[in-house]
Amino acid sequence: MFIEPKKDNGWIEVISGPMFSGKTEELIRRVKEAMTNGLSVATFKPAIDNRYHEEKITSHNGNNILAIPIERPGLIWDHYQDQNIVAVDEAQFFGPELVGVVNALADHQVRVLIAGLDMDFMARPFGSLPELLARAEHITKLHAICHRCGAKATYTFKLAQNDKIVEIGERNLYQALCRSCYNSAMLNDRKAGPK
Repeated sequence: MFIEPKKDNGWIEVISGPMFSGKTEELIRRVKEAMTNGLSVATFKPAIDNRYHEEKITSHNGNNILAIPIERPGLIWDHYQDQNIVAVDEAQFFGPELVGVVNALADHQVRVLIAGLDMDFMARPFGSLPELLARAEHITKLHAICHRCGAKATYTFKLAQNDKIVEIGERNLYQALCRSCYNSAMLNDRKAGPK
């Protein structure tokens, strides 16, 4: 989909969408394709996301790649060794520091791949993703299938009756919903509790 960078060209690619839309799957695909084409890649993930493995980025389909777990984005510099590409999964869990790191890498002629939720379960812009989307040269917006009606889903709905914005979970805790089902669920289900 994208032309591989020249040695003197860096940029930012953001893959965004709701949960279960295939963001991590797409990140893994792009990283593996780059490695197949002889490019060097440094891959990172937030240390708090250990759903599947401590040192792997794993999609809901079970595909995975090795990754370095980090507590904060500045630690990327401790592991960066002039790789052609730096990839970061679940970027919404990192704060504004990620934007500075990503910009500096792109300015240093690095192709930066970012995957993350664009909105939290309250449908608010999530973490550093809004600014990364604004600065990205390439954006891929993915959609899931609504868990309730089968339409195109762009929202992440939280089944649990708490307001914790960062809560690691899967289908036991979240659903991808279309706009209509999301609005209905926020009015009805969040008051009534999970089904």
